Amino acid sequence: MSNLHAPTVPSGPTTVPVTNGHATHLSIQELQRKKDNIEAELRALGGVLDSHGVDMNTSLLTHDGFPRADIDVAQIRTTRARIIHLRNDWKDLMALIEKRLHEHFASLEDNDDDTTVNDPASVNVALPQDSVPETPDPAFAKVNTVVENSPAATAGLKPGDLIRNFGYVNRENHDGLRKVAECVQGNEGQNILVKVSRTNGGGGGHAQELRLTLTPRRDWGGRGLLGCHILPL
Repeated sequence: MSNLHAPTVPSGPTTVPVTNGHATHLSIQELQRKKDNIEAELRALGGVLDSHGVDMNTSLLTHDGFPRADIDVAQIRTTRARIIHLRNDWKDLMALIEKRLHEHFASLEDNDDDTTVNDPASVNVALPQDSVPETPDPAFAKVNTVVENSPAATAGLKPGDLIRNFGYVNRENHDGLRKVAECVQGNEGQNILVKVSRTNGGGGGHAQELRLTLTPRRDWGGRGLLGCHILPL
């Protein structure tokens, strides 16, 4: 019983398989995006612990060794285990980013040795590969309904919107939209960046790429924290 508060899921260097191949083959921009996603998820998971009034070291047992009844012990244990996984991932990712940056600048120095300063072509050689415009992530969910005067409506979400990013959640990690629910619960009262694609005038119109700010609230007068229903694609 004394170890009940300890995570039961063993921590490891990798928590979610990389769908685009091993992380060492990703560009610096893609690695940076993964780092941002991990940090955003860690903030959301920290919010889950805060909502229970605990941290990573708070005991989940009473003084006589029984599980505390005032908190959700199972959810806290799962959240702590996930945080440990992500912290390990973050450390490995930062080490890889640092290595890739060293390699990148080393290659720039080599290019400087092989080209003249006044050669216009050398400018193109020195440009990082990651300076190309960012391509939108593929959509993973569709807004089905939006309740009037809800947080979703206030943010500007509309039925038919295709969700590309919901905070740190994307197509690679949404886990059947369970990560969306986790992100919402962990960010009640805080702003969440939602990237959507919207096609006006039916299916033939040009799609707009929108960045909306959604703030989950439970005091808006309806059910749930968002007031909308989304479906996985």
